[in-house]
Amino acid sequence: MATDYYAVLGVRRDASQDEIKKAFRRLARELHPDVNPDPKTQERFKEINAAYEVLSDPQKKQVYDLGGDPLSASGGGGAGGFGQGGFGNFSDIMDAFFGTASQRGPRSRTRRGQDAMIRLEIELDEAAFGTTKDIQVDTAIVCTTCSGEGAAPGTSAQTCDMCRGRGEVSQVTRSFLGQVMTSRPCPQCQGFGTVVPTPCPECAGDGRVRSRRTLTVKIPAGVDNGTRIQLAGEGEVGPGGGPAGDLYVEIHELPHPVFQRRGDDLHCTVTIPMTAAALGTKVPLETLDGLEEIDIRPGTQSGQSVPLHGRGVTHLRGGGRGDLIVHVEVMTPSKLDAEQERLLRELAVLRGEERPTGQFQPGQQGLFSRLKDAFNGR
Repeated sequence: MATDYYAVLGVRRDASQDEIKKAFRRLARELHPDVNPDPKTQERFKEINAAYEVLSDPQKKQVYDLGGDPLSASGGGGAGGFGQGGFGNFSDIMDAFFGTASQRGPRSRTRRGQDAMIRLEIELDEAAFGTTKDIQVDTAIVCTTCSGEGAAPGTSAQTCDMCRGRGEVSQVTRSFLGQVMTSRPCPQCQGFGTVVPTPCPECAGDGRVRSRRTLTVKIPAGVDNGTRIQLAGEGEVGPGGGPAGDLYVEIHELPHPVFQRRGDDLHCTVTIPMTAAALGTKVPLETLDGLEEIDIRPGTQSGQSVPLHGRGVTHLRGGGRGDLIVHVEVMTPSKLDAEQERLLRELAVLRGEERPTGQFQPGQQGLFSRLKDAFNGR
């Protein structure tokens, strides 16, 4: 009794080629010997392979539908083979497991180049307001001698005589499934399908050479450590003169002698004598915007801060700038002369921190002024 190939694949007799292929792939994934080594499963796998060999070929399918034996008529290998000569649907089995049939044909000598990266050091004010820099990069460019072809002037690539331009060679092996054909890149042309008998003397057949060139880079305001600026098409030219990759410029901000950056805010510390903290003063400070006077209010304590809004780094995304935070450090003298000590004791008595001694009278006028003069003259 003839085998019902439609029943083997579980499809209707009027099933389309797409439905037949989907049914075969589904069963192949379930019954392939590498997945299920049971001997009965192997026989079942041979059956679905034979059924697909017939139903996927319009001529064999027509013979089968008319009641003939398509495998005998075509000289096929029966249930043990893979189509005519044993190879008819090997790519479909590969497709069943990997989702797509293996790609055939020679590979191109022209490929996209790699991306490149260069480190660029900039000052704090350049990061805050943006700048333009000239940088030197050492990357691969198209060989001007062969224009990327890889062949010496006056010569050209020739078709590989081993693979006849296919880029691959095939080998037939036998297994319990029948004959299996495997392909691998041609060892003579490395899969390109062509060979270059006389390589370019400048680039040795690679189609590119290394060269140093100068590029102008625009640094936007607000960049920070680790910010990368992408320059499309300025990276390495690919083999065979292929399109260039991208160049990334990574920003590294140099330390500033006065300011420390925290995000888009700047921080610094000013040190004042205790008399200035008590009386109040104005401290000149050279900011990124020029010289400014910091107003220290009377009674300022050590550790307090004075914010200068909008004096920090420009926001990289969006308008405006960060702030400049001025931290105040009050300096306490470590050694006093006799006059300074006497005046400080008078101040302590006035504040009720120490009992009076000798001829001192509380409420003495001008004590703060004398203290200031005494410490400033020290």
